[in-house]
Amino acid sequence: MKSFAVIGCGRFGSAVARTLYELGNEVLAIDGDEERIESISPDVTHAVQADVMDEGVLRELGLRNVDVVIVSIGSDMQASIMATLIAKELGVNKVVAKAQSELHGKVLKKIGADKVIYPERDMGVRVAHNLASQSIIDYIELSPDYSILEITSIPSWHNKSLAELKLRNKHNINVMAIKRYDSIVVSPDPDEKIKMGDVLVVLGSTSDIAKLETKAGDF
Repeated sequence: MKSFAVIGCGRFGSAVARTLYELGNEVLAIDGDEERIESISPDVTHAVQADVMDEGVLRELGLRNVDVVIVSIGSDMQASIMATLIAKELGVNKVVAKAQSELHGKVLKKIGADKVIYPERDMGVRVAHNLASQSIIDYIELSPDYSILEITSIPSWHNKSLAELKLRNKHNINVMAIKRYDSIVVSPDPDEKIKMGDVLVVLGSTSDIAKLETKAGDF
């Protein structure tokens, strides 16, 4: 079990806090809004109304003792930056901060955030990929160079084995898993045949993934 502190309990922060708690972790939720704290209180280990820009208060809450701090403050950029800075100054090992923009993210990294996330941007990218083709189920950018794609098998793949399709040779992608009904085949054998309705989880360079999406968009 790990311990987490979530600073900022808006829609994103509260979802993170509740999910971490449901997964069996110890979660401290902190927000300056009393209603938010009352709302999330039953779903986390501790919920505290506090000024997230007050170093003394955060120190008293034992922030330095948690494994990970998630700064998920939305609209108040100053509060986001200050909370991140304070968490690092208190000696928190890992601080994950939510950014509203690239500039905001750069500032967060400069002051010590170990990981910066862009929920709105990333969700926009995933939705766009999904809308571009009916075959695309999900898209995850691992880095600027590599991505993971979940794609429903296209008709030309049906009843053919991975060896026959030669996806690695033709498209330069690797099939990591195949989702089939209520089961999943991890690291499928080259002789595994693709069936109608299968969902392939593939890994490849962003450019090669884009070419595959274009092919899928034709069906």
